Amino acid sequence: MAKNEARRTALADAGISVLAREGSRGLTHRAVDAAAEVPTGTTSNYFRNREALITGIFERIGTRLAPRADDLEAAAREKPSRELFARYVRDIVRRLTTNREVTLALYELRLEAARRPELAAPLVEWQHAAFEADIAFNEAAGLPGGRREIALFHYAIEGFVFDRLTSPIDPETPADEVIDDFVAGLLR
Repeated sequence: MAKNEARRTALADAGISVLAREGSRGLTHRAVDAAAEVPTGTTSNYFRNREALITGIFERIGTRLAPRADDLEAAAREKPSRELFARYVRDIVRRLTTNREVTLALYELRLEAARRPELAAPLVEWQHAAFEADIAFNEAAGLPGGRREIALFHYAIEGFVFDRLTSPIDPETPADEVIDDFVAGLLR
């Protein structure tokens, strides 16, 4: 396997672009080669098969959607409150909606894993790790809510983001207003 991490990252980013643009059926090694503008066969040197490519794309999605370390450190220094939790949720929604291509690619991979259970393993591993990290962050920051509230938060935010990225049912209502109402209902 090739070891150039910058090239591997560029190929995973190209895979994200292919997924967002063409859907999971368009995700081939050749399509990634073309999107990355590299010689045919380059992607297969870094990702031997489709599962390895998908795993690499999941890793890259996680990196691209992750919160900034300085934002997390600043939040950790604040007194835990409902407002802090709401700001954290706003930041998550902002990252998911401003990185539209990355989020669409993630949704495509989730749908593909539902159709092809053999591809679900890297998704499940990635999702569970992200969920546990969210719970750990929430507990470490002393934010309100526990495991159940974080699960409810994921269900609601993913639906809200999906709505905003596709055909919003209420595009006039500002995202912050929806989030504030959601947090108030979740953290009674």
